[in-house]
Amino acid sequence: MLTRSPAETLTAQLAHRFAERIRNRLLPPGSRLPSVRECARRHGVSPYTVVAAYDQLLAQGLIEARRNRGFFVRESRAEMAEPAAPAPARPAPRPGADGRTQPPVDAATLIRGMFRQVHGLDGVTKAVPGMGVLPPGWLEAPFMSAAVRRVSGATNLFSLSLQYGEPAGELVLRRALSHKLAALEIEAAPEQIVTTVGATHALDIICRTLLRPGDAVMVDEPGWAVEFARLTLMGMRILPVPRREHGPDLDVMTRYCEAYEPGQRPKLFISVSVLHNPTGQCLSPSSAHRVLQLAQQYGFLVVEDDTYSHLAQQHAVRMCALDGLRRTIYVSGFAKILAPNWRVGYLAAAPDLVERFIDTKLLGTLTTPSLFEQALAHCLEQGQIRRHAERVRARLGAARARTVQLALQAGCRFVTEPAGLFGWVDTGVDTDRLAQVMMDDGYLLAPGSLFHAVRRPSSLMRINFATTQDAGFWRDFERARRQL
Repeated sequence: MLTRSPAETLTAQLAHRFAERIRNRLLPPGSRLPSVRECARRHGVSPYTVVAAYDQLLAQGLIEARRNRGFFVRESRAEMAEPAAPAPARPAPRPGADGRTQPPVDAATLIRGMFRQVHGLDGVTKAVPGMGVLPPGWLEAPFMSAAVRRVSGATNLFSLSLQYGEPAGELVLRRALSHKLAALEIEAAPEQIVTTVGATHALDIICRTLLRPGDAVMVDEPGWAVEFARLTLMGMRILPVPRREHGPDLDVMTRYCEAYEPGQRPKLFISVSVLHNPTGQCLSPSSAHRVLQLAQQYGFLVVEDDTYSHLAQQHAVRMCALDGLRRTIYVSGFAKILAPNWRVGYLAAAPDLVERFIDTKLLGTLTTPSLFEQALAHCLEQGQIRRHAERVRARLGAARARTVQLALQAGCRFVTEPAGLFGWVDTGVDTDRLAQVMMDDGYLLAPGSLFHAVRRPSSLMRINFATTQDAGFWRDFERARRQL
């Protein structure tokens, strides 16, 4: 509820909080605001107060009124300007039952929520159930600052700061990564490894090197919302492959490969084998072998995104280990377990691809930060990251047990066996609408529609086991669901 204050009227408070969310793109262009009656009920004010607040937003050019439909977030002037070149074609969004043409949470909104605190309309900041990373407090590790101090002595800091690093990345880190991969039974010499500015950058380098606009790419569905958005922005043809309990739907992959002439067939299959996002599932050995057989038969490459490797057991099946990096490319990073802002990721590939990837890296970012790469290498060599990961896995296991109990008590059903960082749950209601309601309470959800190549209504949502342990969230969740 809004609070009466001599310093700021209820109208001004309501208008200010909607404006903040619009400017932060937590309410993206095209989103429909609650009806006057619904907004008044939700925030305990009169309809007159809501009308006055919406009038202020209209005057600021942040929203527009559509006759007989309600109030919608306007596009900014930059977004309304005619683009210099046509953007890749995208499926037109379908209006929902309430007339909304764009869901309140998209991939960019979710990413922005990771960088900004989300405030409810009562001004209170809550947890981010849809967050894709561990809470900062879980990642604190004293050895990190010690490693930075160790590699940033006066002489070393001077030499590192006044020249670019090695194009492929610091050799000391690539050697450490080679040893790390060997523990996962992936044989990759330091010369086969390229460091990147995070795992997302590694995926981007691969796609920019191997693909051209219009090329077909197979991806897991449900899958990572940012990957769908990134590939769409690059003009690729996305071919969603349903994710089953033990891996991708092999029949669908086969049909994709057989449906096109050789030059039009899929060029890549991008997949998360271990602790898949959002389902938490892992690839079975038989599925892994069959995917590699299809790759050999139809000539596509497999990009294995192992972003969550630190949260999994080493014995988990990885296609790169079975294939020996012949038709596979390995991608991982350290943002999920150690230091998101260090932005250290890497890829490992066959020797004939590595030089091409280095060229693309040079054109995009020149080189990567030597200081953090040397510090990370020290942490790996001393076994500090391995021990830290063991502690985090134990803590996550306890959080997962508590969250599962709370989710079940709140009436949710787990669609897949809870594992890793994420839970894939059925709420029984449209989670796009649920996300809109709970955003008013200060929560940022990850609705199920986000994880499909073409968005469609879904009762599923992804939860982060580490950020949904609070019983207060689940009470607010039940109250919001009852409203729907």
